[in-house]
Amino acid sequence: MEPLLPPRRAHPLGCHNPRVPDRVAMDAIFFVLRTGCQWGALDATGICSHSSAHRRFIEWIEAGAFREFWRRGLLAYDEFIGIDWSWLAMDGAMSKAPLGGKKTGPNPTDRAKRGAKRSLLTEASGVPVGVAVAGANRNDFKMARETIESIPVERPHPSGRKPQGMCLDKGYDYAEVPALLKEFGFTAHIRPRGEEAREIKKEAGRRARRWVVERSHSWMNRFRGILIRWSKRADTYLALLHLACGVITWRAAGLLG
Repeated sequence: MEPLLPPRRAHPLGCHNPRVPDRVAMDAIFFVLRTGCQWGALDATGICSHSSAHRRFIEWIEAGAFREFWRRGLLAYDEFIGIDWSWLAMDGAMSKAPLGGKKTGPNPTDRAKRGAKRSLLTEASGVPVGVAVAGANRNDFKMARETIESIPVERPHPSGRKPQGMCLDKGYDYAEVPALLKEFGFTAHIRPRGEEAREIKKEAGRRARRWVVERSHSWMNRFRGILIRWSKRADTYLALLHLACGVITWRAAGLLG
């Protein structure tokens, strides 16, 4: 990630204290992502001060470092493993957002408390290739366009020999969704929950398609900074999502422990 970081900035107070190394600041940012702790809790960890870590975090967001980290991970994964564009899956997941902020809304499954929704798009093996954020009250199908447009790498054009299917659940069963997917060159496959699993049991050897995105949501929920959204700013929350997607992608490529 080091080559993606912007040049050093002067301290806003002009002090002469030694600058916190980028690696230490990155450790602190990842600690927040992994544990879900408040930024102020970093002072007790001994990693570095929370002000230094958060200031560096904002600098790197403005430089687009976290999205680029994910994008390069996808390029590496495509080189060593190969992105399987033949079957993609999209689904949304809601999380609590106790502090509110932009792109949050009343969660219909949590007594209308503030919540956020992330819409995730994965390739056939479950590697995330698109992500978008909105309020918890936003319907999944209304986030479809934004999620597809968030793909950070160039997507091959679908052809007759290599069509690209999009597997969706009943939450996307609206008239505008097939038209939208056709616009992007996808073939829509929309099924109610449970129907696919029942058909798989009947037809031996048939491979499930939509469960991979649900598994990827589970992977992302292991990052507790995403499981519960403490960020009031939408861009900082999205940056944590990009970082989590990048870690998952680099691991899938076998290039990150």
